[in-house]
Amino acid sequence: MRGHGDSTLDDGIRVTASDLLDDLVALLEHLDLPSAVLVGHSLGGNLAQELVRRHPQLVGGLVAIDCTWNTGPLSAIERFALRLAAPSLALIPARRLPRLMASASAVTPAAVEALEAAFARMPKARFLDVWRATTALVAPDPGYRTPVPLTLIRGERDRTGNIATAMPDWARAEGVAEHVIPNAGHVPSLDAPEAVSAVLLEAAR
Repeated sequence: MRGHGDSTLDDGIRVTASDLLDDLVALLEHLDLPSAVLVGHSLGGNLAQELVRRHPQLVGGLVAIDCTWNTGPLSAIERFALRLAAPSLALIPARRLPRLMASASAVTPAAVEALEAAFARMPKARFLDVWRATTALVAPDPGYRTPVPLTLIRGERDRTGNIATAMPDWARAEGVAEHVIPNAGHVPSLDAPEAVSAVLLEAAR
């Protein structure tokens, strides 16, 4: 994913939701995978939802892990919090942001340490762009339902954004189970990898 990990961006290039979606479509078309099952976590889950909505013919299934429901309803308070999130994060000093985000995202010490190192590799300005890209994908549409098989996974102790309420609502609206991972936060694949793997293997059957 551009702007993440070992990927590089030229100076002045911003990360946008539109570009990330174009990249994902290009990857699927390049790999020529028929009916690929997308497994997306956090921003990846929001991107995967939007790709399924725009290009359902490219996708055979969707697994969403600890992400908000793109098309779900938002209260007035949730709308306000969504608008305020990026400006609030911008006020946090860059040196403090990685630890703060890691502590908010994981439960186990090892997971917090790994996430802090990951957040520290991303410049603050790019992190804020990625955050804005995520929120740009949230667009309530009460009548929309996912047209491919759907699996929902959430860490029991995820307190980021509205995920703890949005994912159960999403499961009820779609008539699917929500798999809640005990003693895990926003990144259950680090807090409880075996439990997450078990759900993924079950969903693949």
